Amino acid sequence: MGDITNLAGVIRVHGEAQGDKTALILGDQSVSWSELRARSAQVAQGLLAAGVGQQERVAFLDKNGFEHFEVMFGAAMINAVCVDVNWRLAAPEVEFIVNDTEARVLVVGPDFVPILDAIADNLTHVTTVLVIGGHERFRDYEEWITTFDPIDPGIDSKLDDVAFQLYSSGTTGRPKGVMLTTANFFSLLPMAKDLWELTPDSVNLVAMPLFHIAGGGWAVAGMYEGCTSIIFRDLDPVELVATIAEHRVTHALLVPVALQFVLLVPGVEDADFSSLQVMVYVASPISEDVLSKCVELFKPCKFWQAYGLTETTGGVVNLPPEDHDPDSANKHRLRSCGVPGPKVELRIVGDEGVDCETGAVGEIWVRSPQVMKGYWNMPEATAEAITEDGWFKTGDAGYVDADGYVYIHDRVKDMIVSGGENVYPAEVENVLMAHPGVADVAVIGVPHDKWGETAKAIVVKAPDAEVSAADIITYARERLAGYKCPTSVDWADALPRNPSGKILKKDLREPF
Repeated sequence: MGDITNLAGVIRVHGEAQGDKTALILGDQSVSWSELRARSAQVAQGLLAAGVGQQERVAFLDKNGFEHFEVMFGAAMINAVCVDVNWRLAAPEVEFIVNDTEARVLVVGPDFVPILDAIADNLTHVTTVLVIGGHERFRDYEEWITTFDPIDPGIDSKLDDVAFQLYSSGTTGRPKGVMLTTANFFSLLPMAKDLWELTPDSVNLVAMPLFHIAGGGWAVAGMYEGCTSIIFRDLDPVELVATIAEHRVTHALLVPVALQFVLLVPGVEDADFSSLQVMVYVASPISEDVLSKCVELFKPCKFWQAYGLTETTGGVVNLPPEDHDPDSANKHRLRSCGVPGPKVELRIVGDEGVDCETGAVGEIWVRSPQVMKGYWNMPEATAEAITEDGWFKTGDAGYVDADGYVYIHDRVKDMIVSGGENVYPAEVENVLMAHPGVADVAVIGVPHDKWGETAKAIVVKAPDAEVSAADIITYARERLAGYKCPTSVDWADALPRNPSGKILKKDLREPF
């Protein structure tokens, strides 16, 4: 695949070499590589006509669909940058991001017309608004695209040019535009091929939101190989199970909570998962209980865990399939996220900027060709995140064991300090998830007169479970040091999560 050196190359090469092959499937619709190339070229011409220049941003607000790829590749064909906006955000947050990108063109899907109507008059740079499915005030995307000829402008991007701009979830302050370059992506793509065994014959499941690195990045990894991708607009576990069998899906990337839901699908143990070869799970810790059940259910599928951030173009630490045997002597490795990937250097750094000893918890720092160019229009935040010699500070707390395996303890700021002892919620959550009465759980720190703060478990009960707060606390005490155990339990119908499946701890802590 030596002739694909940038994002536009993916659609140019496969559109030419295997035009008749199916590129994308969504529900009962499909599009071939040559059709996708032609549509992308029409978008490229349309963007040029709208005055979009090289390295300028184009904003896109819709759920997963063919249009995402048309706009992404169309922008790439003129060396512009498609910015997928998190569609779960409220109108003021969408407005902030679209204005922050300085995009001239905004493409909006039918579900988000109410947001568009709320923000349209406050957009500072947008001169062209296109609505998929039409709008009384703005141009219909389909009508717009058909006015342009499918001629590839043939503009190329360089290694240091931005290929993707994704916005971090903004758990601290305003969302930051993460600039990922062609070089960032093309240091990741060969790894995806080698580690995850993606080939032109793969059938790749793209179920995570495309505005997230786990969605957009995973989709590009498969398309780089020229395989067929199955897209989900919304993740429905029942449909997911049926789709894997129907389309003979070989590769999938899911977040742990999605795997949790798959296990709950009625009759899942009788479903046909024989086509599955590789399952990658990302974005948040998985409980050993959920993992061992999935390994058993999808046998002989290989499981990979990937740890990374938007800022590292996704996975930089990987737990390989051989460490996913719940019965092995190295079972403890299931709690780790694996070992640093190819070309990835990793340090655990303590308070004084000094490297921690083996087994000691500190902040995880990463240096790799996958580390972002920086935050868009935020030089101070970039300088704070990346040292002069290229180390990116992840904000995650963890340690490395004697065998070089990395264990994530938590976001540094989610750590609970109880009576001077550090408590990492992920560790407590992992224990409580194995309780038969617990379907989901989050652990947060709440103020305590004596200890400063203690752990509180917020529990979603398993269907029909009879379980009390005392049961939960006793269960924890039998398995954890006393200072780590929850001193109180609250009940919830569901836990608040961001689009990547991470529990929104700050929302849970707010009332306390």
